Amino acid sequence: MTRLSRIAGPLLVPVLAWICYIFLMAPSLVVIPISFGGGGDLHFPPKTWSLELYREFFTQPAWWGTLLRSLVIALCVTVMTTLLVVPAAYALQRARMPGGRILTALAMGPLLVPVIVLALGLYLELAPFGMLNHTLTVVLAHTMLATPFMMTSVGASLRHLDRSYEQVSLIMGASKVRIFFRVVLPQLKSGIAAGALFAFLISLDEVIVAYFITGPDTETLPVKMYSALRWEISPIIAAVSTLLTLVSLLLAVAMMRLERKERSQ
Repeated sequence: MTRLSRIAGPLLVPVLAWICYIFLMAPSLVVIPISFGGGGDLHFPPKTWSLELYREFFTQPAWWGTLLRSLVIALCVTVMTTLLVVPAAYALQRARMPGGRILTALAMGPLLVPVIVLALGLYLELAPFGMLNHTLTVVLAHTMLATPFMMTSVGASLRHLDRSYEQVSLIMGASKVRIFFRVVLPQLKSGIAAGALFAFLISLDEVIVAYFITGPDTETLPVKMYSALRWEISPIIAAVSTLLTLVSLLLAVAMMRLERKERSQ
């Protein structure tokens, strides 16, 4: 029994991991072949192989228009999250201010509260002021959701930062602003890039909050997909899902390479 446990022990964790990976990837492995089927019903395996669903997606403004809107919103969320969180994370790490831990906990709050609760709260708060169905509202809401991930990524990079460079620069007469831009930021580029990729991906894939606060003029692609699944079963959803899966996979690979590069450095 001891010999058997010694042999099976090292194999147990990898086997369980691969089972979980296959379970998580199974829906994508089914949807991707369906997206190359014909323009009729959803079938697996497809009866015919073609690019008809992709052609319909890129020729219907109701679909590709929401894709462009989602990309613009995700880009704005990435820029805003970076501009807000990087200085805030640096200040919370370096400055000894009263209530710093409370501010950090508040920044991580969206991870602790269920998303459906956040969505309902935003709807009840914004509806009386007529702030629903506005692009800026969606950008701000998604920035709130992406803030904890950017804070975690930048904070991890700051904890591995050698503070002696900052102290030497300060002794040499450099201002704190110059130190931040010329000394700190170059060393945080990997953490900032990883956080920016997280922010972009979170905004691009988010559906619950967007469903509560968007309207006909600000509908994002995930909301469009959810509505199409709820009211009609359009085969175009398979093509859209494949495109989003490809984008998410590319961003995930980019984040893994950044993390590996940061560890090597």
